[in-house]
Amino acid sequence: MKKIAYSKQAIKTLSKLPANETARIRAKLRQYAGDPASQANNVKKLQDRNAYRLRVGDWRVIFDENDIIIEVIKIGARGSVYED
Repeated sequence: MKKIAYSKQAIKTLSKLPANETARIRAKLRQYAGDPASQANNVKKLQDRNAYRLRVGDWRVIFDENDIIIEVIKIGARGSVYED
């Protein structure tokens, strides 16, 4: 199972979300870290970026990964999360 690291921006966003949404997002990330194939339909490589997105309901999690760690870069609402 890969470790999950959160950026400051991702932690800030999670702290502002309702507890049930935060738990849901963290659960999906843990599920992906343990078995990436289980979330294959919800994960896509982003174009023009070296990152991936995980779909969790109306929320999107932008992350980068290697063999050891999943680094969560940004969490946001569908549509607005892709803007820089």
